Amino acid sequence: MEKATLGGGCFWCLEAVFREMAGVTSAQSGYAGGHVANPSYEEVCGKRTGHAEVVQVTFDPALLTFADLLRVFFTIHDPTTKDRQGADIGPQYRSIILTHGAEQEATTKTVIAEITTAGLWPRPIVTEIVPLTEFWPAEPEHDNYFARNPWSGYCQAVIAPKLNKFRKAFAGTLKAQGGD
Repeated sequence: MEKATLGGGCFWCLEAVFREMAGVTSAQSGYAGGHVANPSYEEVCGKRTGHAEVVQVTFDPALLTFADLLRVFFTIHDPTTKDRQGADIGPQYRSIILTHGAEQEATTKTVIAEITTAGLWPRPIVTEIVPLTEFWPAEPEHDNYFARNPWSGYCQAVIAPKLNKFRKAFAGTLKAQGGD
């Protein structure tokens, strides 16, 4: 198994998408990239810990490559806006990839070059690329948020459209119905 730690706005959005991908065995919301040990959601939202809301994805590299995981990541969030995703504003919502070694860093740079050349986004990608130093799991109420709260306003307005975009663009990467 391999891990990837990615931030692209609210962690509920990314977690919901990655949980549906074949080859992903877990997607855990949490915090990384900051300077405070074991921060709380309230501290991270206070914008003084330096952390981003991230999802740590555990996946089987025999079924899903890190590069393919990144291609989904760069499609489901806007990597061209600094400290913002839609109405979510602040450094905790920044686009960030916290690498688990030199190979992931190199793959990240290759995928960014590929996406830039393809013109997927009209503006330059501002995604931060840094080595992971520590991942702090989010509080239990954030786990699998979308599945537990599908009819909440935020889930309907923000997460559901991202999931639909992912399902349409990456239909071949979905887990079998009812599968985990």
